[in-house]
Amino acid sequence: MARRFLKRYLPDHHQIREHKHLRVFGERLHDPNLWHLNRRSVAGAMGAGIFVAFIPIPAQMILAAAVAIWLRVNLPLAVAMVWLTNPITMPPVFYFTYKVGAWLLNMPATPIEFEPSLGWLLHETNAIWWPLLLGSLAVGAVLGVAVYGAVRLAWRLYVIRKRRARLRRPVDSGISL
Repeated sequence: MARRFLKRYLPDHHQIREHKHLRVFGERLHDPNLWHLNRRSVAGAMGAGIFVAFIPIPAQMILAAAVAIWLRVNLPLAVAMVWLTNPITMPPVFYFTYKVGAWLLNMPATPIEFEPSLGWLLHETNAIWWPLLLGSLAVGAVLGVAVYGAVRLAWRLYVIRKRRARLRRPVDSGISL
């Protein structure tokens, strides 16, 4: 599909193999499936990366790498997809997932007044943890599956369109008069 585009912006697999935080995976990083750009690998990496992006924990990139290695999908793309939830998008995304979790648990979403202190953070985290976690897992799973399916479908439609265009081209017989 956009293989050339992805190859241009994804880091080289040698750089990732030598990364200090990813050395813990050892020889598993040498699996060629982690570096291929095909329909299965790209769709799986994007779905897994989106799912991990919605888990409210630090070090999401390491978790995305572990999931990509476990599923044997494109590692750099899975890690890159985690940046959907970056410091700018985290507050609205996690507020939404908290609201979804509160709805799933059938409990009211409590209004929260922000106070920049460790005591406030520990108290509020204790109060909102279960709805936030449940909502994050639910939204992440739904979006991960949706992105996986959408990428597979888009890739397939692209291949069909290219094949049809190739078949419509006039054939040069190689015989000149």
